[in-house]
Amino acid sequence: MNIKEVSERYNISQDTLRYYERVGMIPPVTRTPGGKRDYQEEDLRWVQLAICMRAAGLPVESMIEYVSLFLQGDETIPARLDLLNEQLEQLRTQKKQIEETMDRLLYKIERYENAIETDILDWSDKEDV
Repeated sequence: MNIKEVSERYNISQDTLRYYERVGMIPPVTRTPGGKRDYQEEDLRWVQLAICMRAAGLPVESMIEYVSLFLQGDETIPARLDLLNEQLEQLRTQKKQIEETMDRLLYKIERYENAIETDILDWSDKEDV
C-alpha cells in the first residue's frame, strides 16, 4: 500500500506519515526496490498505534522511546511495560479530570435548563458564574 492509500485509509496527511517515520514514532517503513514506501501489514499496525497514542495525548517523545526500545529487542520488554504503565496512569489522571469537568458542566447545564423552564432567568445565585 502506498503512502497516498495509507493517508486516505487513516485520514492522516502524507506529511504526518513521513514525520512519524522521520522522527522515529514508527519504525522505518518497508520500501520498494525503487525506494518508495510500500506499507505492509506490520507497518500499518505501527501507523495505527501511533495514531491511537497521539489521539490519547501520548507525547511524541514517549512514542519515539517506545519504538526505540522495541527495535532493541525482547530484553527491553520490562522497560516498554514501564513506559506503557506510566502512560496509562497519566491517562487515568486525565480521565478523572475530564470526568470532573463534565460533571461540573452537566450541573451548570441542568441549572440553566431549569431556569429557562421555570422562567427564572434573573436569579441572584452567583454560584453559576
